[in-house]
Amino acid sequence: MHIHLLPVYSCPAANLPQGVTLPTGWSHPAWHQAATLEALRDPTVDVVINTAMTGDGKSLTIVLETFFGERYYSVLAMYPTNELARDQEGQMQQYIATFKPQGKPRVSRLSGPELEIYAENEDLRKAAALNTLSQQREILLTNPDIFHYLHQGAYLRKGDSPDLLWGRMDKDFNLFVFDEFHIFDAPQIASVINTMLLIRHTNQPKKFLFLSATPDQPLIDLLEKSGFRTKVINPQAENKYQFPTTELERQTLADQHWRQVVRGIDLKFVSLPLQAKALEEWLRAQGEMILEHFMQQPGTKGAIILNSIAAVKRLLPYFRELFQVKGLVVSENTGLSSKSVKEKSLQADLVLGTSTIDVGVDFKINLLLFESADAGSFIQRLGRLGRHDGYTRDGQWIAFTYFTAYALVPNFFAERLFLGSEAPLIEEGTYERPFFHEQVRATYRRVNEFEQYYQRWGGVQSLYLYQQLNNKTVRETYAGSREAFKASAEAAFKTNLNAIFMRRKEWQGQWKALYGENAKGNPIAEDAISFRGTSPLSCGLYDLTESTLAERFKSYELPGILSNLETEAMTKAEFLRLIEGSVEKTGQPIPKGRFREALAFMKLRGYREERLDWKFIYSGDIVSAAQTWKVQVLKGFNVWQPGNPWITNLNEQLQKKFFVCYPVLRPAAEVRAQLQLPMHFQLYPLTDNPHGSSPYSIAFGQSALLLDTLASSKTEGDHGYVKQKGGRA
Repeated sequence: MHIHLLPVYSCPAANLPQGVTLPTGWSHPAWHQAATLEALRDPTVDVVINTAMTGDGKSLTIVLETFFGERYYSVLAMYPTNELARDQEGQMQQYIATFKPQGKPRVSRLSGPELEIYAENEDLRKAAALNTLSQQREILLTNPDIFHYLHQGAYLRKGDSPDLLWGRMDKDFNLFVFDEFHIFDAPQIASVINTMLLIRHTNQPKKFLFLSATPDQPLIDLLEKSGFRTKVINPQAENKYQFPTTELERQTLADQHWRQVVRGIDLKFVSLPLQAKALEEWLRAQGEMILEHFMQQPGTKGAIILNSIAAVKRLLPYFRELFQVKGLVVSENTGLSSKSVKEKSLQADLVLGTSTIDVGVDFKINLLLFESADAGSFIQRLGRLGRHDGYTRDGQWIAFTYFTAYALVPNFFAERLFLGSEAPLIEEGTYERPFFHEQVRATYRRVNEFEQYYQRWGGVQSLYLYQQLNNKTVRETYAGSREAFKASAEAAFKTNLNAIFMRRKEWQGQWKALYGENAKGNPIAEDAISFRGTSPLSCGLYDLTESTLAERFKSYELPGILSNLETEAMTKAEFLRLIEGSVEKTGQPIPKGRFREALAFMKLRGYREERLDWKFIYSGDIVSAAQTWKVQVLKGFNVWQPGNPWITNLNEQLQKKFFVCYPVLRPAAEVRAQLQLPMHFQLYPLTDNPHGSSPYSIAFGQSALLLDTLASSKTEGDHGYVKQKGGRA
């Protein structure tokens, strides 16, 4: 099944924004860029949301006000992946070189590992290192995780004033930018709203800019409930995109300074059964066909984007061997790929990767093969193609002459699009992007947005920040701010902080009853105030398949290890000795903070050809635990996986650990399907009988909190249901 997607042209601004001068060769900024700049300068607007299409130059809006604003803007820009931040750092440097602004703004990039290394090298605490970096940069590129935790006081010592870090840092920056925010879930949105409210009520007025190709209505609603004055810049809604069908129309638009955002694409649907390895088998079978694309069109660059890291690793040797004969380079870009491998992948002829491609890097490709788990990831991944006319290699410009995508989709999705009297698409049809995207959203999987999370859990972080403002060191300074923050948070999340305070006391009482009166912390509350969750199943990996010694130290989740990796157990002491040995040999520092709470440590030797079965076993009463209908802390888990030589040692560690979890008396596959759970949702098979099936399932950490929001009151006779409106799993 084959369709054609028309190119997309973006409307130019009618006039140059005041004070903006363009470099030689630049004609006009896009309409959305000028509109965003105008909104940022509008004193009646607090938050600007730019929903221009992927590839339409949203990142330029970050620097225009910094370069040309009447009052000097410094920018803290946040990206969901470190790869994207690294990519944008290069883009910012190009903008500076091209526009040549007065004063030449200083640009720096900061991730968690880089912060740890910087602090060690400069013999500074992380708080001092953050202060130094913020004061010495006009544009700081980081991730929203650091933004979240510095406002929680995570980098402070006991006795420090809660505002020691954010009190200064929030003053250093005038514009806070959140890029690709549509990929985040409810917990991250709640976190950002809370932090924005803290900044708003404790500091001078600031501007916030969200860049997202997909309008996020829950975010907009929360912002407005919080009292933020919001302006949405939506080129599509304003008819600022054109989709020419002829060469004459394209030339006319170009003469009027409309800019081509996306090239026309030939999109082919490959319908596959929902069977394990079906997609991998198809790719192997079609390897020669894929290679033929490169032979027929010299200079072709392509990408294969898959859901599974293990699938990429299994397919990589096959494609490398096949393409090497023709002198073509194949590389990888996944969550387990090292930094140097990811950087080299940009130069490869064919790259195999996962979500690190569709979120993290601006690849210049004209051939794309991809799978997707839902409508959102389908549109996101297709958007990687057609963004560039070509690329430069060894000083020579190589132009793309065609753009082809193969969408590897389940049978049911293809049937809904093309078969039946009401099918929205026809074979060889030609369509505009917005119409096509609407059909994808209407016919493919939609993931649960957990809209009840905000009211159920969003206020837990609000309470934490409210109490920080009541600390004796800042109580008088922020007396008015504290109560204003409380009122805004309660309005945003439709909650009551006093009620949340009582809930938190209840969790702490249950924790002490389980662990002992001397128990420290409050595990459920800690997960609720974290940004992406506490990752209780994270393990340290020493990757023997990695050629670069200093890049062998990685982290990965236990379920993925059990399913797909060939590993050998090792001790934490051995793992840390290898780190120290690597540092001595290479002189390259290795951040160790991510391994501090690792569940186990292993050597990675390879990737399995077949996925291995496994399940969690709970030694307690599953039915009783599940019928409490709430998030709880439980102990007594094992893993069942016969033939695994290190499973006994792992289970010794698991038995000691307490987990924030939500058990369900239904199989994992059924719960996932009925509740439309995202692909990487932490829900796993659970049983109380290692020799039987897995009739139950369990969610851990932040996923447990999300699952809890779908629960409703139960009636006698229900057995472990998690209900949604109109249905149950």
